[in-house]
Amino acid sequence: MTQKVKSAQRASETLAPSVNPRHGAWRRRMLTVLSSIWEGGSGRFSIIVLCCWMLVAVLSLVWTPRSLWETDGFHVWQSPSWAHLLGTDGSGADIMSWLMAGSATELGIVALTVLLTATLGCLFVLSMLSSHLMLAHASVVVIDALISLPTVLLALILAVPLGPSVMVIVVACSFGYSLNLARVVRPQALLVARSEFVESSLSSGAGAFRVFRTHIVPNILPMLLVQLSMCAGTVILAEAGLTYLGIGVPSGVASWGHSLTTSVRFINVYPLAVIWPGLVVTLVVVALNLFGDALRDAVDPLTNPRLREHRTQVSTTVGGRS
Repeated sequence: MTQKVKSAQRASETLAPSVNPRHGAWRRRMLTVLSSIWEGGSGRFSIIVLCCWMLVAVLSLVWTPRSLWETDGFHVWQSPSWAHLLGTDGSGADIMSWLMAGSATELGIVALTVLLTATLGCLFVLSMLSSHLMLAHASVVVIDALISLPTVLLALILAVPLGPSVMVIVVACSFGYSLNLARVVRPQALLVARSEFVESSLSSGAGAFRVFRTHIVPNILPMLLVQLSMCAGTVILAEAGLTYLGIGVPSGVASWGHSLTTSVRFINVYPLAVIWPGLVVTLVVVALNLFGDALRDAVDPLTNPRLREHRTQVSTTVGGRS
């Protein structure tokens, strides 16, 4: 039994040395990945845009150029000026203030959706990796059946009892995206689950959840992060679409989808009222997608020589200590 435990420890350290925080390898790997993303032109652009988005979202919590409810019926559809840098909408409200406040709403929706998607996705993967064959096969069949369910349909079902709300967007998107996440990650998780060090860990008495948390999740984490970064951009588009349908963010709450919905009817009167929020949505979604592409290349040792060298150095260090 003691030999099996030692064998499991050596195997886990060899296969996943870069995700062991006790040796500081995880921190060094993250720095390597981030520096690789920053060195690329698209990655640097995405980081700058996303950082600006987050800074504006935080700033809007304490300051906006104008109050959201400050309207002026004598200055509707006003062109950009020093008083209103992006102009005013049909009620005379400052467009820039609404976009700044909407950035905080979008950031909150994206953060909640990504967190819930990751949690549900891991639970779905765990059920598909269950040692009980009936449960594993049933999970695969159910997920394959539900994955075709449109997010809009689920949002409509939730909106009946709950009404338009942020939670409708978060729950509908999280459920739909977590099914796709589990389907994409499952092959890699199966590969890790069938590794010798996982089998040795199970035979030594470790529980299934502990093995999943300590061995499988760290090894599929790069793929999880890439999929979640891609999901974030889709969440913003989903919020705009669901809000336009009247089942998303309720009226009175600032969001980019709300700004588009209230202004699109007057695009012939004042196109800038639609162009500004559309430009912001496009810029952030493109940045999120570019960040996902850069992250995918950065965490892949085949396309990132620095990460491959880092893994070799850590493996050599761990082997020397053994």
